[in-house]
Amino acid sequence: MADTPVALPASSLLQLIWLASPALPVGGFSYSEGLEAAIDGAGITTEAAVSDWLADQLHLALARADLAVVAQAVPAWRQSDAARIRALNDWVFQTRESAEFLLQTEQMGRSFVEWLKLHHADVADVFERLPASYPIAFAFAASRTEASARDACLAFAFGWAENMIGAAVKAVPLGQSAGQRILGRLASEIPPAVDHAITLADDERQAFSPMLAVLSARHETQYSRLFRS
Repeated sequence: MADTPVALPASSLLQLIWLASPALPVGGFSYSEGLEAAIDGAGITTEAAVSDWLADQLHLALARADLAVVAQAVPAWRQSDAARIRALNDWVFQTRESAEFLLQTEQMGRSFVEWLKLHHADVADVFERLPASYPIAFAFAASRTEASARDACLAFAFGWAENMIGAAVKAVPLGQSAGQRILGRLASEIPPAVDHAITLADDERQAFSPMLAVLSARHETQYSRLFRS
């Protein structure tokens, strides 16, 4: 008989949902991660094109970089492995491929830490000498729950998906129903993307997405834009 999966305690499940919420005051809604530039200059102007673009970004960029970092950082936080945390954090900063991507992870990480200070008394001490990137700050919060690293990655990825759908709905623009159809597709593709991410060793992580980087750089001087990246 197959083992029955252990249910995540309700308190931890709700905390993960909370951490993934676009309503969290960390500024995720301010960024389109190159999508706005792709809409303006790369023909990503239909529901089908946006859906394919975001699915590719999930598998080729997010899964191989930030999701892999979250998967490794959650156990490192639980083991109080400061050297490991710093190495992962440095990797995130060193592999941002545009000024806007660097700004995003710096600002969201900083805002996440400020929000965490309202809920954990030791946060100020933990991050005193660690300007945290967003994936590292998120992993810290997830490590304070009973969630597995996989569950933390699922929440992180779904939060990313909701923010990106919000950007697409505004910038294409798309209707809400179209946005929900794309979100449904991403929700079905997130688990395999996470399962791949959690298998990656240090030398298998990568943040090499040339077209995404080019579009992010172009976005810096885009004539008309809604988002910060």
